[in-house]
Amino acid sequence: MLPGYGQSTLADLSESLLASLAVPGATNVLGLPPVSRVCLLLVDGLGWDLLRARWTAAKFLSGLAETGCWLAAGFPSTTATSLSSLGTALPPGQHGLLGYQVRVPSTGELLNALRWAKGVDPEQWQPHPTIFERAVAAGVGAFRIASGAFQHSGLSVATMRGADYRPAETAGALVARAAAALAEQPRALAMVYTGDLDATGHAVGCGSAAWRYQLRHVDLLAEQLAAAIPPGTALYITGDHGMVDVPPDSKIDADVIPELRHGVALLGGEPRARHVYARPGAAADVLAAWQDTLGDTAWVASRDEAIEAGWFGPVDARVSDRIGDVIAAARGPSAVVATVTEPRESALIGMHGSLTAGDQRVPLLSHVA
Repeated sequence: MLPGYGQSTLADLSESLLASLAVPGATNVLGLPPVSRVCLLLVDGLGWDLLRARWTAAKFLSGLAETGCWLAAGFPSTTATSLSSLGTALPPGQHGLLGYQVRVPSTGELLNALRWAKGVDPEQWQPHPTIFERAVAAGVGAFRIASGAFQHSGLSVATMRGADYRPAETAGALVARAAAALAEQPRALAMVYTGDLDATGHAVGCGSAAWRYQLRHVDLLAEQLAAAIPPGTALYITGDHGMVDVPPDSKIDADVIPELRHGVALLGGEPRARHVYARPGAAADVLAAWQDTLGDTAWVASRDEAIEAGWFGPVDARVSDRIGDVIAAARGPSAVVATVTEPRESALIGMHGSLTAGDQRVPLLSHVA
């Protein structure tokens, strides 16, 4: 499922939100109605297919889904990339946050986008203006409400700088601080983030009872937020990716299969969306080995093939070297893990990142206070 860049992705949502707030130069791709205040609730790990399959656990969200639709996250369908698409209103190939772990061309080392490395300047890594900077320049108050742990992270600086950050550590605080921030300005944009649903899915699976119970908490958060924000505020609710449970026998371990390590300098990305960086002169052999070894468990393409097929959207020359020489996107409930070098990531049950509908499709739900 290739994302419809420029038509129906998370980047198009952010661009349309700015247009609905009358920010100059913004294009209303999604045709959102004009408003003076917007609140975007971003639920990490809330996939469209998961919500539709578990609608009884989320009555408020499911009611909104009757008139809602789905968007594509973009590739890879992972938090760092999707938050960047939302924060910049650009597809991955332009903002350059191309996955969970990508190579820094100047050093040859992997950059983990969620942990960041002190030697990488976030503003140079992603130099485009953010939606918050564009909003503020147009006289729109811009707020971000999330855990204080993310406030000064490299990812936040790279892709969401410019917002007035309001730390909130609980669901109740998210609601209270979002409502208060929106009430401060006659024109305002607030992004509210919650990550507990994603964490639950990773740890015990999105098919678990724990995930369904956590979805009920998300549903209550959304309902309370809808009731608390100022009258006339447009509330939009979306996710950054879906999720797929990967059973142990569907995990292919690159650390014990020699064919998946031969000629490989770095293994980046994550289990369902791998960037494979080949040693000099070995790219063709690595591509053939990964295609032969993975067979029909993954879509495997060279960098040029993936770019030409539009996996990342239009790709700027500035960021093309960050893409692996070989890209592997999981098909079905499979994953390429690395139990020795990535023990924590390999042990996860719920995973995401690929091009399947389960990974890609996220809801776009709306409510006007």
